[in-house]
Amino acid sequence: MKLHRDEITVDESLVVSLLERQRPEWARLPLAPAGAGTDNVMYRLGDELVVRLPRTAAVNDALRKERYWLPRLAPFLPHAVPEPVHTGAPTRAYPLNWSVYRWIDGEEPGPGTVRDWEAFGADLAEFVRELHGTALMGATPRDGLSWYRGGPLGACDSWVGEAFDACRALAPGVKDTEPGAAGDADGGGPLDVDALERLWRRALRLPGPAGPPRWLHGDLRPSNLLVREGALHAVIDFGALSIGFPDAEHAPLWDLPRAARESYRAALDVDGAAWERARAWAIAVGVSGYSHYRGSWPAFAAACRARLVAVLTDAAG
Repeated sequence: MKLHRDEITVDESLVVSLLERQRPEWARLPLAPAGAGTDNVMYRLGDELVVRLPRTAAVNDALRKERYWLPRLAPFLPHAVPEPVHTGAPTRAYPLNWSVYRWIDGEEPGPGTVRDWEAFGADLAEFVRELHGTALMGATPRDGLSWYRGGPLGACDSWVGEAFDACRALAPGVKDTEPGAAGDADGGGPLDVDALERLWRRALRLPGPAGPPRWLHGDLRPSNLLVREGALHAVIDFGALSIGFPDAEHAPLWDLPRAARESYRAALDVDGAAWERARAWAIAVGVSGYSHYRGSWPAFAAACRARLVAVLTDAAG
């Protein structure tokens, strides 16, 4: 499934050819698809490894960040994170760098995998607290560690406005068939885009974030969290690793049930203004993803819609 016009086609035969050329000792290990995101395609390699290949050249630097910074950050974090074990070189068939990591067993958080949502939210808050509190070790945003989600909301107003308009243009009342597994229940029906935009505009009027910039994961949505034995076990996909303000880091909590959201907020003691800005980030990413990926990736668009429904449900009290 291609999501981008300039996407490089990746299949099992390509992965095998890369391994045969660069890591022949791994080339005969069992290989199987292991999921895909908007930026990367993954293949499980044997029992202990996973191959990760960028879809486009635009995200090639994301793997470089992971290879350099994850070994330095891992000792300070309370849950497992990916461990890079090989950097693949570009070839004529695949002109980008690629990576091999240790496989981490686990399942995506959802009703059938999480034992206690309040405890899950508190565990995720602990991870975020430790990540945000880790020293920058000399890193600056200029080191390829700058991303829009670590900056001010106002810088995004133009494209978020376009996303609101795109959502309004969608046929009203059409119900998605694949709701986000970890989101709050979506009863279908029209999405109240006007109410979402009012919440966005309200957040724009708030004072901006204060304090020193911090390490940010950048995309803590459920597909980047792994559960084992009912509890949070690992945080994966640090391709959006950056340095900035933490408001957007909290936005994916609207992908989780309210019990997880509330315990997370309480554990981090997020104040009212910061929580409103976080909610605005949840709206921004939600309306953009819902409108952009509705045709090319319906499951992801449905997860974005479920996030927006959760925002509206919370706002209604």
